[in-house]
Amino acid sequence: MSFLLAIVLFGVLIFVHELGHFVFAKISGVKVLKFSLGFGPRVIGRKIGETEYLISLLPLGGYVKMYGEDVGDEVSTEDAGRSFKAQQLVKKAMIVLAGPLFNILLTFVLYTSLLAVGIEVPVPDLKNLMPVVDEVEPGYPAALAGLQKGDKIIRIGNAEINTWIDIVNMVGLNPGKPLELTVQRGQEQLKYTVTPLAVSQTTKSGKTISVGRIGIKKTGHGLYTIVESRSPIDAPAKGVYATYKMGTVIFDSLWMTLSGEISFKNLGGPISIFSESSKAASAGAITYFLFMALVSVNLGVLNLLPIPVLDGGHLLFMAIEAVRGRPVSETAIAVSQRIGIALLLALMALVMYNDMFRLLANKVVP
Repeated sequence: MSFLLAIVLFGVLIFVHELGHFVFAKISGVKVLKFSLGFGPRVIGRKIGETEYLISLLPLGGYVKMYGEDVGDEVSTEDAGRSFKAQQLVKKAMIVLAGPLFNILLTFVLYTSLLAVGIEVPVPDLKNLMPVVDEVEPGYPAALAGLQKGDKIIRIGNAEINTWIDIVNMVGLNPGKPLELTVQRGQEQLKYTVTPLAVSQTTKSGKTISVGRIGIKKTGHGLYTIVESRSPIDAPAKGVYATYKMGTVIFDSLWMTLSGEISFKNLGGPISIFSESSKAASAGAITYFLFMALVSVNLGVLNLLPIPVLDGGHLLFMAIEAVRGRPVSETAIAVSQRIGIALLLALMALVMYNDMFRLLANKVVP
C-alpha cells in the first residue's frame, strides 16, 4: 500500500505541473495535441476533441505537447494562429511559468489546509541541520576526547553522517558503548573514540529509557522553524509564509551543495523519492501530505532554474528575446538544449548512482 501511495504522490505532482501548462495553453487559445503522464510508449489513451490524453510507459515525468512548440515543427497556414510560436511573448511566458507555479500553488494549498486544522508545518534550518559542532560542554565525553567547536562529524563507526539528526540518533542509541567519530577539522580528518554517557529520559508515554549523550550542542533557533496558525482565518497567510520558507531552503541547499558544504552524495532521485514517500505514507496521512508539499515546491522551484529544456530555460530565452527584440535563433536553442539534456543526464546518472548506493547499503548493513 505504501508503494502505491508513493506512485500516487509522483503522479499527482506530475499531473499538477502539466495541468498548469495545459490550462494556460487552452486559455491562450493554443492547440494542445497531447497531455501525457509519463514518457515513452503509450500504455492507454483517448482523444477528446483535438487533444490526446495519455498514460505512457515511463512514469518519471510527463509532458504537454503543444502545436508548433518545438524547433522544426511544421505549422499549417490555417492553424498558424493557434501554434505556440505565434503567441505573444507574455502569453508564451505564462504558459511555461504555469507548470512550476501550479506545483508551488499545490504546496500552498496543502500547507494552508494543514495549518487551518491546527497542524504545525516544520521547515528545516539547513545550517543547523549540518553535523557541525557549535558548542562543546566542558567535562563531557566529547570535550575529554578532544572535540572542538566547528568540528564537522562525517562518520560514526562505518556509518556516514549527513545531518545533526544522524548524530543524535547514533549517540542516543549507544549509551556506554565506545564510538569512533571521524571529524573534519579544516583540511584534516581526525578520529576520536568517545563513549556516550548513559542518561535517563522519560518518553511521552511515561516510560523511562537510557540514552547516550556526549556533550555537543547546536546553537540558534533549533533544527526546524515551526509555522503554526492560530485560526483558519490566518492559515492562508501562514501558508504563504511556509511555502516561501521552504522555497528558500531549496535555494540554500543548492548553494550549499555547489559550495561543498553539502556533499553531492546527498542528492537523491526517483528511487529516493519513492522510498521516502513510502516511509511518509507508512507514518500517516499528515506526514504524507507534508512530504508531498515538500517535493512539490522542490519540483516547482527547480524547474525555474535557467537550464535549457527546463521551464526556466525557456523563460530565459524569452527574456533574451524581450531584451533583443527578436527571438533567439533556432540553431542556438537546439544546441543549448542538447547541452541542457547532457547536464540533466549527468545529474540523473549521479542521483541514480546515489540512490542505488543507498539501496545496496541498506541491504548490506544490518
